[in-house]
Amino acid sequence: MIDCRRGFAAFAFATFLSLAIGAVALAQEHHGRPGEHHQGGQGVSQEPGQQPSQHQGQPGGGGRPEPAGPGVLSLLPADSVTEHSVTLGDGSKLDYTATAGTFSLFNQSGERSAAIFYTAYVAKSPGATHRPVTFVFNGGPGAASAFLNLGLVGPRLAQFGSNGRDGAQVSLVDNPNTWLAFTDLVLIDPVGTGWSRAAKPDGAEAFWNVNADAESMAKVIALYVAKNNRVSSPKFILGESYGGFRAVKVARTLQNDQGISVSGIIMLSPMLEGAFQFGGERFALGAALQLPSLAAAEMERKGTFSEQALAQAEHFALTDYLTTLAGPPPQGDAAKAFYARVAAMTGLPQDVVERQRGFIGDAYVKDLHAGDHKIVSHYDATFAVDDPNPESPVARAPDPILDGLVRSYGGAFVAYARDELGFKTDMTYNLLNDEIAGRWKWGPGHSQPSVAEDLRVLLELTPSFRLMIAHGYSDMVTPYAMTRYVLDHLPPGEAEERTQLRLYRGGHMFYLDPDSRKAFTADARTMFASP
Repeated sequence: MIDCRRGFAAFAFATFLSLAIGAVALAQEHHGRPGEHHQGGQGVSQEPGQQPSQHQGQPGGGGRPEPAGPGVLSLLPADSVTEHSVTLGDGSKLDYTATAGTFSLFNQSGERSAAIFYTAYVAKSPGATHRPVTFVFNGGPGAASAFLNLGLVGPRLAQFGSNGRDGAQVSLVDNPNTWLAFTDLVLIDPVGTGWSRAAKPDGAEAFWNVNADAESMAKVIALYVAKNNRVSSPKFILGESYGGFRAVKVARTLQNDQGISVSGIIMLSPMLEGAFQFGGERFALGAALQLPSLAAAEMERKGTFSEQALAQAEHFALTDYLTTLAGPPPQGDAAKAFYARVAAMTGLPQDVVERQRGFIGDAYVKDLHAGDHKIVSHYDATFAVDDPNPESPVARAPDPILDGLVRSYGGAFVAYARDELGFKTDMTYNLLNDEIAGRWKWGPGHSQPSVAEDLRVLLELTPSFRLMIAHGYSDMVTPYAMTRYVLDHLPPGEAEERTQLRLYRGGHMFYLDPDSRKAFTADARTMFASP
């Protein structure tokens, strides 16, 4: 999960800033106690002195004891290595080693510039050094990897109450569909997220731009590969939302700077084109690419969802809807018929559609359930809660999913790291760091961030490279039709057979739904089995 709407909104300001890349991290050594200044944001404090739970393995000698650094650096412990097992969906037992620790990054002067927190899961199996290894991160910018760790790929799974939507009732259970069954996993937190910190209080911002972020993540991956003898392993990257954008930039940086080629990238609800993401719904094409997700959400609410009906909505979006929005506003009976069709397709009142002149934008958040005084989530347009400010003409409430549910991953991961992984620290855990989103630098001048060209290069230069992109139908943060548009406009040829778009019931974090999580895991597994 990511706090991407807040990160993406910052782009409107960031485009007027020049790209400032400081002394970018050059990692050289794996230490047990790097770290630094708390950068703020949404955090969870770690409680010291807790006793391990029944699930904890025995700590091993992961990190090398050494003097702690200044300030908050002293709160980072040595790496912890523990032994565990998990029962998979087929009833078999999988033994694995978990490592919770940090890598140190150094600048050109040889000074430590940052400490990067990571969690690695390695299955105990023959030929382990040739087993696939997947490097995982979330997005934001400003999100830690706890979402994908405890929500999808890791051996432990966070459950949110009996209905799966109560953030006050979080428990951890074994994940029978863990990706550890077919790939080792390394989950990485960028600087300012999780327990990753810059070495100086004013040093974090040097990492908060597209290029420096990709370079630091690529260096951590290269370090892990070298120090764990994984040169011969097929290497994959999994990224969610901005993490999908990051995955492509990291893959290119690995190729250019580290001499490492990845076998494939899996993106979950990714951002690909800034032109669509940043205010794109104000223009005809951006609005047309948003419409199918609204239509899918309305079908889900009415219990009429079908792929055939959705295909009809997609056709309308890119034909009559697109051409109508691109031209002068319709008049008379033509206007009434057009707005009535859009209203029926989205569930919005017709007067709201008319007021918006067919451009929906964020109107659905407040107006979709206006009569019921509900607020709809950007992250899943099928999910709504009571509006705490029903008298307000505009939406003022926090997002029902982001703020009402998934921030609970932070507390769950802190307890998990302490009680089961043996990583005990008093440093604050930054699940979502809003400061990063506000200060993120996307690029020089007024250019829109994009990975379309990078994808073309990856597909062209590496004949075995494979790409899988997964979306939830009712996600309004990164609507799936935007990704389909990008893929449809890649050059035709061989690469088409190595790219795939998979769609699932649910929203931005469709893996909150057990059936969608299981289906996505099964689809991802086929990618790892491909030659």
